[in-house]
Amino acid sequence: MAERHAGSCLCGLVRFEIAGTFEHFFLCHCSRCRKDTGSAHAANLFASEARLSWLTGLEQVRTYAVPGTRHRKCFCSACGSALPYLQLDGLELDGRLLVVPAGSLDSAPGMRPEAHIHVTSRAGWDHALEQIPHFDTLPD
Repeated sequence: MAERHAGSCLCGLVRFEIAGTFEHFFLCHCSRCRKDTGSAHAANLFASEARLSWLTGLEQVRTYAVPGTRHRKCFCSACGSALPYLQLDGLELDGRLLVVPAGSLDSAPGMRPEAHIHVTSRAGWDHALEQIPHFDTLPD
């Protein structure tokens, strides 16, 4: 029985299921991933054989591809949440690679990130973050 992972967007209009196993989990610090997440890095899972099924909201799904690159972002047109996409020009089996934003899953992916990648592009403020204060909720 293949692993199954459910996911959705922030507003709940888009729901999907991934059937299969993730092979890699990377935290990417490239400038494109920082721009499309608005954060220090993207947290993406990769699978060459898993299958993506849209359960609801396919009409809300949009994709933006950066011209001249393999970089793309799939998102919900209602709330902007990042969504999985199939990179057909990938370097994996048969030129297909499923890219799944880890935060779009509704449950744990079953693995931890294995590496930070493109760290030469890391934001100047993204260093020693574990040393700043931690709060369980919004600070006073």
